[in-house]
Amino acid sequence: MKPADLKAALKAKTPVFGFMISATASMRWGRVFAGSTLDFVVIDSEHGSRDRQLIADTVAQMQSLSITAIVRTPNTDEVWVAMALDAGADGVLVPYCETVDEVRHTAIKAKTHPLKGEYYEQVVATGKYPSEKSEKYLNNRHKDRIFIMGIESEPAANRVEELIECAPIDAVFIGPNDMTTSLGIPDEVDNPIYLDTLSKIIKAADDRGLPTMIHQQTIATSAKAIELGARFIMHSSDAGILLRATQDEFAEIRKIAGKKHGGVAEVVAEDTLDVV
Repeated sequence: MKPADLKAALKAKTPVFGFMISATASMRWGRVFAGSTLDFVVIDSEHGSRDRQLIADTVAQMQSLSITAIVRTPNTDEVWVAMALDAGADGVLVPYCETVDEVRHTAIKAKTHPLKGEYYEQVVATGKYPSEKSEKYLNNRHKDRIFIMGIESEPAANRVEELIECAPIDAVFIGPNDMTTSLGIPDEVDNPIYLDTLSKIIKAADDRGLPTMIHQQTIATSAKAIELGARFIMHSSDAGILLRATQDEFAEIRKIAGKKHGGVAEVVAEDTLDVV
């Protein structure tokens, strides 16, 4: 799905589907992604080790397949937003936002790049552009750009309405690991405290016409997110889905081989991924 179509679907309150790219790097994965049915991907440069060239290559690969390519930046420094856009990204996900200043600087960078310096700071502070012509040019240049604000801590959740309203954002992101750790219940994604926090954030976003993205890892937890109202649906990651698919299919194959030949030992599957 191209960025304009993805934004239109979200505006129409139609769910869109994707996952995090955290492991795959070779351009030969293009044939796999071509048949993936994904609407979008989020390319991780917060916890991943991708350099600028690999990010640019991955963005181009996804765009060639009409998959919207969003880059998760390392932090809330707007320079990373600029670098993602220079790599050709259709949008950015800025993680762990907690202050109005962080959100305004990164959101406005996503909507005004390559404007910089004094005039960029002027837009951040007052909304005033160098000229009407410059404003029209930048608005048109970034009309399909997607900016996603990360709400991943209790302090951010407590001021979510203010953060949503302080800048031109397109969606809200929740990272379960960071959020549950901040809430004092690490990875307890079925804890009522966490679920109540999700509901609060989703409602704040919905009330302002914005979708919420929650990076859940299993079918059960993604189903819960959808039930609570999430419609920018990011389910698991390339590594997570590959691991579970390998485990599930080989478990089935082992059963079949055991019935035919016997002596096939049962193997207990483990979740060996450190999801962040």
